[in-house]
Amino acid sequence: MDGMLLQTLIYLGAMIIAVPISVRLGLGSVLGYLIAGIMIGPILGLVGAETADLQHYAEFGVVLMLFVIGLELDPRALWDMRRNLFGLGGAQIVGSAAIIACGALILGLGVQMSVAIGLTLTLSSTAIVLQTLNEKSLMQTNGGRSSFAVLLSQDIAVIPILAFLPLLATGSLMRLAEDGSIQRASVEDHHHTLSLVEGLPGWGVTLVTLGAVAVVIIAGRYLSSYLFRFIHMSRLREMYTAVALAIVVGIAVLMILVGLSPALGAFVAGVVLANSEFRHELEASIEPFKGLLLGLFFITVGAGIQFDVLFADFLTILGLSLALMIAKGLVLFGVAVAFGVKGTDRWLFTLGLAQAGEFGFVLVSFGLQQSVFPEHISEILLLVIAISMLLTPLAFILYEGLRRTLRDQDETSEPDEIDDQAPVIIAGIGRFGQVVNRMVRASGFNTVVLDSDLSIIQLMRRFGFKGYFGDPTRPDLLEAAGFSTAKALVVAVDDRKAATDLVRYARRTRPDLAITARANDRLHVYELYEAGANHIVREMFDSSLRAARYVLEDMGLSDYEARELELTFYRHDRQNLRALAEVWKPGIPVTENEAYVTLAKELNANLETALVSQLDEMHNGSSSEDTKPASGADTVSDGKMLGRLAPRRPGGYES
Repeated sequence: MDGMLLQTLIYLGAMIIAVPISVRLGLGSVLGYLIAGIMIGPILGLVGAETADLQHYAEFGVVLMLFVIGLELDPRALWDMRRNLFGLGGAQIVGSAAIIACGALILGLGVQMSVAIGLTLTLSSTAIVLQTLNEKSLMQTNGGRSSFAVLLSQDIAVIPILAFLPLLATGSLMRLAEDGSIQRASVEDHHHTLSLVEGLPGWGVTLVTLGAVAVVIIAGRYLSSYLFRFIHMSRLREMYTAVALAIVVGIAVLMILVGLSPALGAFVAGVVLANSEFRHELEASIEPFKGLLLGLFFITVGAGIQFDVLFADFLTILGLSLALMIAKGLVLFGVAVAFGVKGTDRWLFTLGLAQAGEFGFVLVSFGLQQSVFPEHISEILLLVIAISMLLTPLAFILYEGLRRTLRDQDETSEPDEIDDQAPVIIAGIGRFGQVVNRMVRASGFNTVVLDSDLSIIQLMRRFGFKGYFGDPTRPDLLEAAGFSTAKALVVAVDDRKAATDLVRYARRTRPDLAITARANDRLHVYELYEAGANHIVREMFDSSLRAARYVLEDMGLSDYEARELELTFYRHDRQNLRALAEVWKPGIPVTENEAYVTLAKELNANLETALVSQLDEMHNGSSSEDTKPASGADTVSDGKMLGRLAPRRPGGYES
C-alpha cells in the first residue's frame, strides 16, 4: 500500500511540475507528459517495471477520449464539412500513409509492417497543433481552418485504423478456420478469454458483430434518455459520473466479446449520444478521467522510451524523424495546392501538420499487443514520434519567418492598383469592418476598403462590394486611397500591433483626421488611446451590453429601465476606462500596477453604487424629467444628444 501511494505521488508530482512548464513554453501538454515520463523513468529511475502494467490501465483513457470525440461530432455538422473532411483530410491521410509505407519498404521492411507504419505515422498531433493555432491566433485563417479539418479527419480515421491494424499482424491472435469459424492462434500460448464469436462460422461472426453494434446504437438512441432521467431523480452529481463510466466500460466489454476494438464501440456510442440532452453532463463527467488517464498513458510512454536505443543510433533516428516530417510536408504541400490553399496559409498547413501525433503512441502500443510490430521496431517508432513532436515548435518558428518574408514579397509586388479615393478609408474588412462599410455606404458616403487577405477581398467582390488587396499599414497604399484628403479612418485590422502602429502613424501624419479603431480588449484600448485614436470600440463591448439589457428585461425590468441601466453602465465604464488609461503603464502587467488595481476597485464600487441608485430612483418614481425619454432625444452625454431607440455612442476615446 505504501509503495502504491509513493508511486502515485511520483506520477502526480511529475504531471504537476512538467506539464504547466511545457504549456507555458508553447510545447503543449502532450510533450509535457512525455517529458515527465522521461524524467521519472530513464533519467531519474523513480519508476520501473510497473510502468508496463500501469500502461494497460491508462489505455482506457484512449477509449474515453474517443467516446468524447464522438460526443462532439454532430453527424449533420460532419456532412456540412464533407469537402474538407473527406477531400482534404482523406487525401492527406492516404497520401502520407502511402509515401511513408513506400519509405519503409525501401528500408527493407515487409509489406504488412510497412502499411502499418504508414497508417501509424500519417496522423498529426491534434493537441500540439490546435493549442499552437489558438495561442498564435491562427485558427480563423484559411490555413488554420484547413488544418482543423484535417485533424478532425484524422481523429475519425483512428477508428478504422484501430480496426484494421490487427489484420496486419504477423502472427494474428485470431484466425478463421477452414470451416469459417473463429479460432485463437494458439491456445497454449494465450490465456483463455470470454468471447461471443470464438468457434462460430463466418456468417455467425458477422451477425453477432453487427448485432453488438446495433445494440449500442439502439440503446444509445432510445434507452439512454430513460436511464439519465432515472439517474437525474437522485439529484446526486456522482451518479452521472457512475453511469457515464458504466456506459463506456460496458461498451468496451461488449466490443471485446465480439472481437472489435473497444475504442470503436465507444466512438459509435459517442456519436449516437451527440444529440442527447444529457450530452454535456456525460462529457463533463468523463472529461476528468479522460484527461488523467491520457496523461498517465503518455507518461508511461515517456517512461518506457529506451534511451539506450536512441543513443545507440542517434543520427539514424533523428534522420528518420526529419525524413518523416519532410515526407509528410511534401504530401501536405501537394494537397494544399490541389485544394486551393494559397500563400502563407499553404505554408501554415504544410509545416503545422508535418509531425507525427499522440495517436501514434496509441497505435504503436496497440500494434505491439497485436503482434503487428516487433518490440525493437516499436521502440524506434516511439522515438521517431516523440522527436517529430519535439521539433514541431521549430516548424512553427520557420512558418513565422516564411510568413514575414512572403508578406513582404506580396506587399512589394502584388498589391492592387488603387484607382479610387474616398472620404472614408476602412483598413481591414473582417466581420467588424464589413458592418461598418455596409452602413457607411448605405448612408450615402463613399469608402475605400483595404485588406491584406486576398480571399476576403475576392469574397467582397463576388457580392458586389469593391475592395483593394494590399497592406493597409503601408503609407503609399494609404496615400493612393486618398489618405491626405480623407475625413475618417477606420482601423479594423486583426493584428493588434499593426492596428496600433497604423493609428500612431495616422495621428502623426494627419492630426485633424478622425480615427475610429477596433480594440481587442481593455489593454488594447489603452494602447490605441496613447496612439491617438478618437473613437475606440471594444469588439465585444456593445454586443455584451445589449445581451445584458436583454437579461435585465427577462428578470422583470421594463424596456425603459433596462435601457437606462445599460446607458448608465456605458457612461460610467467609459469614464472609468479614461481614468484607468491615465495610470496604465506600458510593459507593466496591470496586476502588478498598484495604482491601477486600487483605482479599478474604487471605480468598480462606484459603478455598482450608481446602478443600484438609479434603479431605486426609477422604482420609486423619483427620477427627474430629464432622465426620462422625451420625444426626439434621450439624455445628453458629454454635451451630445443620444438617439432614442438605440443611443448613439458619444465621441471620445472608447465606446
